[in-house]
Amino acid sequence: MLTSLAIRDVVLIDRLDLDFRAGLSVLTGETGAGKSILLDALGLALGARGDSGLVRHGADQASVTACFEVTETHPAFAVLDEQGLEAEAPLILRRVLAADGRSRAFVNDQPASVGLLRRLGDLLVEIHGQFDDRGLLDPATHREALDAFGNHAALLRDTATAHAGWRQAAEALDRAKADAAQARTDETFLRHAVEELDALSPEAGEEERLAEQRSLMMNAEQIAEAMSAALEHLSGERGAESGLAGASRQLGRIAGKAGPILDPALAALDRAAAEAQEAVHLLQSVASELETDPAALTKAEDRLYALRDVARKHGVEVDALPALRDRLAERLAAIDDNGGRLAALETATKAAREAYSAAAGRLSEARRKAAGRIDKAVGTELPPLKLDKARFATRIEELPEAQWGPQGIDRVAFEVATNPGQAPGPINKIASGGELSRFMLAVKVVLSQVSPVPTLVFDEVDSGVGGATADAVGERLARLGDGLQVLVVTHSPQVAARGGQHLRVEKRAGRDSTTTTVVPLSDPDRREEIARMLSGAQITDEARAAANRLMASS
Repeated sequence: MLTSLAIRDVVLIDRLDLDFRAGLSVLTGETGAGKSILLDALGLALGARGDSGLVRHGADQASVTACFEVTETHPAFAVLDEQGLEAEAPLILRRVLAADGRSRAFVNDQPASVGLLRRLGDLLVEIHGQFDDRGLLDPATHREALDAFGNHAALLRDTATAHAGWRQAAEALDRAKADAAQARTDETFLRHAVEELDALSPEAGEEERLAEQRSLMMNAEQIAEAMSAALEHLSGERGAESGLAGASRQLGRIAGKAGPILDPALAALDRAAAEAQEAVHLLQSVASELETDPAALTKAEDRLYALRDVARKHGVEVDALPALRDRLAERLAAIDDNGGRLAALETATKAAREAYSAAAGRLSEARRKAAGRIDKAVGTELPPLKLDKARFATRIEELPEAQWGPQGIDRVAFEVATNPGQAPGPINKIASGGELSRFMLAVKVVLSQVSPVPTLVFDEVDSGVGGATADAVGERLARLGDGLQVLVVTHSPQVAARGGQHLRVEKRAGRDSTTTTVVPLSDPDRREEIARMLSGAQITDEARAAANRLMASS
């Protein structure tokens, strides 16, 4: 609910700080006192369009700060989280409007866009007046309002889930069709490429093996010479093997005389001799396998170059050629078996559409039943509001399939007919100013328990009515105030008498300026104000007595 409103330099308001209570609060005052300025100021804080004409003459800027106490589960917090803004209760919306028309917005002292302020404002306050185009006067909100009234949350979840499944199936089918069309276009290329790769039959790691083999064959002669020289050093007459054997013999002759002192050296010579013999065997083995045939070198080079040419043509690495061949073969197989795959996807898409249609149909049926209940409930509220000839009707139409969505297949619109025989039409097109506010009051009375908006503002909802009708308006506003915060600008003493909080808007003229202020009224002051509303400028004892009766009966 709106707990406070701080206004600085807005039109005739110099400095004003207001506190609001829960329940029904009424704002009264003589015509021209400035009640509309208060609504303009509140609208600024809620993201309404700013006009430099709202800045008080002589001031550099105007500012309005609105403070709201809301529960932690209120949808406003989800909006703030979506925008990456941290916030906790209370929510404080502030708008600063410069004299040159530039505007700044803040949420809990964090800079924000005016658009975000408007989104939050729509979730926190509904203002109903003759020129309002927000809240229930916006047809885009009617389907959501009907679903809230009908408690359709489970049906909405089922419909949204089915819609997501249908869209996924349809997208898979579209992709498959596009792939098939592209594959048919590329079929000749694909067949040639697969045949070429099959003929080449590339293997993973083959490029590295061929490159090593080629390098070895290209340097075979030098490698052979080096190995021959190494073998001569190892096993020649004066090679390592001969030298190790001679050293071992020399030490062996005196080993018995030296005792164990030479054992480690003899063991080391034995190991060295064994390692030298192993090296000789390895070199001889490599020498026997070393390929020096020029034809073999040519064959290896041709194979390596062929692999690299094909890889370059397809824009891949040589090692990726086997995987490329498999992918191209899969695309060919898809062409050959495309009819079966597409048929399966079409069957799945058809089934998903039918599932969505069934879920959306159940939601539509529930909406039609809820529409009957809401029409009847609103219709009951109309006669006491001097709208006994009017008719409220909820129109539900099926949308074109291209507009079906997660919320179903229906367009929902609240319509009215103000005279018998007249076709229902949009509320804001059919109803006059005073009728419009009373229609909104009737609808809000019915929807009050399901709306997430905690604060309602009615601007002259009692316009053009009096007596029993004004009393009926006041009774319904008070009933709304039992569950919501309701602020009403009124000229009706019957409505004013029902307020739990009464604020009087006054215009005060000074020597150099005129200002608008708001005065909270005590019970005696309320009686005087209501008496003034009953009798005019001259307040009589009869008017005071009548005011007492109104206050006592409210």
